[in-house]
Amino acid sequence: MADVARISPKEAFEKMAEGYVYIDVRSEREFAEGHPAGAINVPLAHETDVGMEVNPDFLQVMTANFAKDTKIVLGCLAGGRSLRAAQQLATNGFTQLLDQRAGWQGTRDPFGQLEEVGWSQLDLPTEAGEPEGRCYRDLLQ
Repeated sequence: MADVARISPKEAFEKMAEGYVYIDVRSEREFAEGHPAGAINVPLAHETDVGMEVNPDFLQVMTANFAKDTKIVLGCLAGGRSLRAAQQLATNGFTQLLDQRAGWQGTRDPFGQLEEVGWSQLDLPTEAGEPEGRCYRDLLQ
């Protein structure tokens, strides 16, 4: 597995101010319900009637829309999907990757206790909906 640096939500916000692009790899529904302001949605998996299904177009959409040296922060709900996405991108030649641990809702221990707060629990800018040019259906074109 490729080694990718993991950063906090606050650090991710600071990196965005430095020009990093925030890629939210959650499902389209999750993204529309709320995401970091300015984030772009490229789901690592799609929601189906039976659960989550791997998005077979993830790598193709990322490669079509972003140069391999684009400075990217990846985020998801709690840090698992974004880490997998970062490792997949690194393995395929992307070089400027950071993974936002704790995701949108934070990480929890095996007993459900919050270990690290996520983006939505901090006083960081958020938005909802499917912003034109930053939602998945627009990136597919």
